[in-house]
Amino acid sequence: MAAQCKTQTLQVVDTEYSADAVEWCPVEGWHGLLACGTYQLKKPSSQPGENPDESNEPHVRLGRLYLYLFEEQPFAPLTEIQRLETAAVLDIKWCHTPIAEHPVLGIANAKGAVELSRLTGNEKKSCRLEALCNTNLGDECLALSLDWSTGRERRDCPLQLVSSDSKGRLSLLSVNESAPALRIVEQWKAHDFEAWIAAFNYWNTCIVYSGGDDCKLRGWDTRSNPKTPIFSSERHSMGVCSIQCHPLVENLLATGSYDEHVLLWDTRNMKQPLAGTHVQGGVWRLKWHPKREHLLLAACMHNGFKILDCQGTMGENKEKCTILSSYILHNSLAYGADWSRLLLRDPSVLPAPTPAAHPDQGDGAVDLRVQNLKIVYESPTATFDVLLEEEEHPPASSAQAEGSGDAEGSSVDGNVCGAKARVETEPTQACKETSLLATCSFYDNMLHVWKWETSQASRH
Repeated sequence: MAAQCKTQTLQVVDTEYSADAVEWCPVEGWHGLLACGTYQLKKPSSQPGENPDESNEPHVRLGRLYLYLFEEQPFAPLTEIQRLETAAVLDIKWCHTPIAEHPVLGIANAKGAVELSRLTGNEKKSCRLEALCNTNLGDECLALSLDWSTGRERRDCPLQLVSSDSKGRLSLLSVNESAPALRIVEQWKAHDFEAWIAAFNYWNTCIVYSGGDDCKLRGWDTRSNPKTPIFSSERHSMGVCSIQCHPLVENLLATGSYDEHVLLWDTRNMKQPLAGTHVQGGVWRLKWHPKREHLLLAACMHNGFKILDCQGTMGENKEKCTILSSYILHNSLAYGADWSRLLLRDPSVLPAPTPAAHPDQGDGAVDLRVQNLKIVYESPTATFDVLLEEEEHPPASSAQAEGSGDAEGSSVDGNVCGAKARVETEPTQACKETSLLATCSFYDNMLHVWKWETSQASRH
């Protein structure tokens, strides 16, 4: 039967600095915590009448790290519980498992360092991140990305990090858990220009992957001489800036590039990708869904955020993924994106809503379930207004009108996901699944928290 998709914006937060990285905590018991990293280029100070752009002083890269708590409530589910002034943040990743019984956040910053911060406190509303340890990757470089070896949320091997930097290098780091410390085990030149991204093979953590501005996707075996790649691919026609190994499906790898394509690979044969999907925007980040193995989230820079259904490419050998939904309410470069592991309440248990007209999203409106609250939010960039109001949902047995929803670009609430709606002549029951996401964008300094709901009608 036809599946339907729906997006609901829950909250929009002004991060003040340019937001470029966002991560939900994957550690059990702490899934409601969200970290957001920012990057702000500050021009040097100048005397009256001087042009700061012509100053010999270097620009300063400022950063701020936010920690938020999500609690499912109707008005503002996201509460800021901490902000830390720091060097500009390029990437953040939570370790998937606790270190010495604490959740730990890894940070790649503009000073060329990888830092670890530990979450302290037993109460979610009063917990804090505190600096644990750090190590420099080298002089005059930016740490651009990092990844933990714990992607399958288990500890089969020694705890490690891999990081990439602006000089094209990869660094393999070990983590001493008893006396928290970071140590560079190996460092090597991997790309001719910026090494935008580095990632582990979660199923064999001796293997790491990297992508660079030289348009190359490469693999490395850290057991042998890592200075020689085990493969080098140029299937992407522009810089490779996102890679993620699938934590639930062995041998499956997703990569993204400035060339606006998401490629899926079988890691046993890296000569030819399994599938390629044009998402019409440079792919800065990719995140597999933590529970639904066929769903992939892509941050597509100039074209918002996409949710891809990769089921066909995984089981039916289709040459491209289906784009289920597009979240296009950010006004700037779509950079940070992540799925939450939180299980949200079924909205059907909420009090019956007051009937209200629901405007079309094409007019700049977003559906938000807020228990009859109706307000207008004006974006600081003044390019869209978001109308927040309760929507009246028809009963599951209601007939669905014939639609023409195309899989690509179906971001309007109620649009069909990947297939046309059908008129049901027999009683049906909707099977709903809801995911919580956080996304952030750069120049408009925006963090969005939103829900994505899919419903699959089935006959009694």
